[in-house]
Amino acid sequence: MDLNSLIGSLPPLPEADFAEFGEVEVRKLTRVQRMTGQFLARNWIAIPHVSHHDEIDVTGAELRRAEWNKANQGTKITPVALLVKALAMALDEYPQFNASLAGDGQSIVFKKYFNIGVAVDTPGGLLVPVLREVDKLGLSEIAEAVAAMAEKARTKGLSIAEMSGSSISLTSLGHLGGTAFTPIINAPDVAILGATAMVERPVRGAEDTIVWKKMLPLSLSYDHRVINGADAARFVNAIGRTFASDVLFA
Repeated sequence: MDLNSLIGSLPPLPEADFAEFGEVEVRKLTRVQRMTGQFLARNWIAIPHVSHHDEIDVTGAELRRAEWNKANQGTKITPVALLVKALAMALDEYPQFNASLAGDGQSIVFKKYFNIGVAVDTPGGLLVPVLREVDKLGLSEIAEAVAAMAEKARTKGLSIAEMSGSSISLTSLGHLGGTAFTPIINAPDVAILGATAMVERPVRGAEDTIVWKKMLPLSLSYDHRVINGADAARFVNAIGRTFASDVLFA
């Protein structure tokens, strides 16, 4: 059964007169909300999603980020910028994440470029601008590109071209909170990485001392037709290793 037949075979959603139960207000969805909703519904139904949840130690990276921002007042490095760079590096190590299923479902297209989509919450709805050739950008250039694209998305909007051609997407709730979630894959990508709020956790140190570590929860949703659970765990571990090293700030 193809996708359209499957959807057509489902019973309709129940309709209700909500005013029967109390006062209501009806608002039209924005154009962006309508389009995003259609794409997300399609992706959720058509792609067998699995989500891998883990935490990575970002204690050292956060200290370096604070030092960087203090020494470089003109360019503010955010955790999102660090994740964008770390994602590009992980894609290079695990190319099955930098891929898409061909339209016929019989082959996989491996991409040789590293373009990262970054979800932006705008007044009209969710948009995902794509930062191109991230592997060729320095950290400050990534930070500037993320800020510029987010500002354009919120104020002027984005063209279809500016939201096309991603290798993988990133969505962050870090400034809002949360511990884990299941982000929906941005087809034709085969994976999307979600990040929530950093937390401090006590860990056992030398001679049974307690050491506080800053941890970043990550949620990786992936297309199980292309990626298996072991690869997902390795991919997130690779991001963790990158954050634990100095390579992000090189």
